[in-house]
Amino acid sequence: MRVLLFIIRMLQNSLARATRGMTRLAVRTMAYCGIEIITLLALGTGFAIGFTSCHTQQAAVQTQSAETPTEEEKPWHTCFMQGARATLTIDDEIISANCTMQVVRDSMLVISVMPMLGIEVYRIEATPDELIAINKLNHQYLRTDYQQVNRYVTPPLRWEDLQQIASNELPGGPFVGYAIGEKTIALKITYPEKQTNVPMRAQHIDLSRYEQLVVENL
Repeated sequence: MRVLLFIIRMLQNSLARATRGMTRLAVRTMAYCGIEIITLLALGTGFAIGFTSCHTQQAAVQTQSAETPTEEEKPWHTCFMQGARATLTIDDEIISANCTMQVVRDSMLVISVMPMLGIEVYRIEATPDELIAINKLNHQYLRTDYQQVNRYVTPPLRWEDLQQIASNELPGGPFVGYAIGEKTIALKITYPEKQTNVPMRAQHIDLSRYEQLVVENL
């Protein structure tokens, strides 16, 4: 479990740079909430139930009308949500943190974890091919892929899961969960209003100023 142990250890080490009280709580929240948002998503994907249509012409017209997307249902290109609230239940412990979620459909997403005062201390960037976890306190980052993460996560994590959770489109609602070894973690997200087709607001992080950690060396 090198990837997950690294992130936990990386965030725990940041306690040495934090003061007691609120900052200590913030780093603890990062150690759990930030990690699980990247690795512990989607407790099952919902199922679409198909119904046979009636044989009457009226029913056929109603079905066609129901399947016609409205203006609000049309696919979006970008999605932005500020002030989402993620609550994790890990065994008997409950941890919460505020998050900002930004998505470019089928391309990339950014999840900013802000344990206190609206300050981004942990960021998750993802594409359909890779995941990047960034610790802004320690100026460190880890780059990995879904195959590496899924060596330890059940059920497997997919890009589609991340995109659904970051855009409030999980088929089963705002409750998700995963298992890592013997740990079972449940995640509930309270979503704010979703803004669609707006410019991405996440500022680029120059990772050349950060230390890249190698999974094999953890």
